[in-house]
Amino acid sequence: MTFFHFGNCVALAYIPYIIIYRSTGLAEYSAFWKCVQSGAAYLVTQLCKMMFLATFFPASDIPSGQMDIIGEFLKSTVDLADLFGLHLVMTQIAGKGQLKFMIAGVGWALAELIMTGFLPLWIGARGIEFDWKYIQLSLESNINLVQHVATASLIWLYSRTDLNKTSLPVVVALLGLSCYRPLIFEILVHLMGFGSWILLLIKALCTTCIGLLALQIFVSLSAGKDSNSFY
Repeated sequence: MTFFHFGNCVALAYIPYIIIYRSTGLAEYSAFWKCVQSGAAYLVTQLCKMMFLATFFPASDIPSGQMDIIGEFLKSTVDLADLFGLHLVMTQIAGKGQLKFMIAGVGWALAELIMTGFLPLWIGARGIEFDWKYIQLSLESNINLVQHVATASLIWLYSRTDLNKTSLPVVVALLGLSCYRPLIFEILVHLMGFGSWILLLIKALCTTCIGLLALQIFVSLSAGKDSNSFY
């Protein structure tokens, strides 16, 4: 029974990556090693962030039940390094824009899942007692996959010189929301006391909105390019 639960959690967490890799054309471009390179960039970026946080933001004693919002905001600002890392990954990939941000997003999300999700699943999901938190962990990995692909697409859109000026503030706002969303969720939990399932639903809704807006901007940009090429 425990192995069956572990298998379900692993399948729920990892199979969507395989489906996206095969269904979006990444397999046709033999993009596996490029995804691996994106994952390696994730590891380097997280190492640099850890060193920076340990140097400039040492652990402080905060009374139980309280939250240092300013300190957490400054720590979340360090996550801007993720945007820079994704941008560097995409600059090293030759091909269409869709290929670039799909490779960067999928590789980044998979590396995050392996580094932060594999051991909890391996140790906890094989335990004697059933626990919903490992199902939630697997579902959250799917949400993070969509979030990272959407973030990579927003970075690619921001770097475009032909992006509509009216869309630029939206892209910047969505990038800021993507960067500070963990802090926003933490504040919501602290103030509202949301449970784990409610928080997971909020994360899914937030990521869906970001993804749909990014897709709309990308489609409008592609449609504009097609119409210009017609003339």
